[in-house]
Amino acid sequence: MGYSRAELESFRDATIPDLTGPGLRLLFVGINPGLWTAATGTPFSRPGNRFWPALVEAGILPRLPAYTGPLDAADRAMIFEAGVGVSNLVARATARADELDRDELRAGARALEARVTALSPRAVAVVGLTAYRQGFDRAAAVAGRQDESIGGAPTWVLPNPSGLNAHDTVASLARAYAAPARAAGILPA
Repeated sequence: MGYSRAELESFRDATIPDLTGPGLRLLFVGINPGLWTAATGTPFSRPGNRFWPALVEAGILPRLPAYTGPLDAADRAMIFEAGVGVSNLVARATARADELDRDELRAGARALEARVTALSPRAVAVVGLTAYRQGFDRAAAVAGRQDESIGGAPTWVLPNPSGLNAHDTVASLARAYAAPARAAGILPA
């Protein structure tokens, strides 16, 4: 399935619902939906994005969902059975995360705090250090487990799986994503 540039642009500023279900243990938080994500309704769906392959390599998911299009019922059930969910810091779709401003990221952080409180996951993993620093006003934050929590949940800040973050591989992302999965009880401690 492919989209023309014009088709993707038609999804600018669209929003998609969070991918959460019963038994949520680990909530991954992206920066904001990309245009491909808005078009498909599937988080991290752009071909070449390493999020879903990293979850499989880490052992968080048993198999790769068909993520470059809309998720079918079987894929959604597999993700929910694993205890995984996906949200975003900012709901508005853009071509690139750097199109968001600091005020938008801060408003998104406040809204995320309320969502996490309501959802009660065992752990939160924000994938995007710069967005975390700006949204939560923590300029000195470094990757890994944070001293502060979000909505009462232990929080990690991890590498973004976008292809624009070229120095991380599926293997390095899998190692990073395994830490909050262990804390959430998805992987053995």
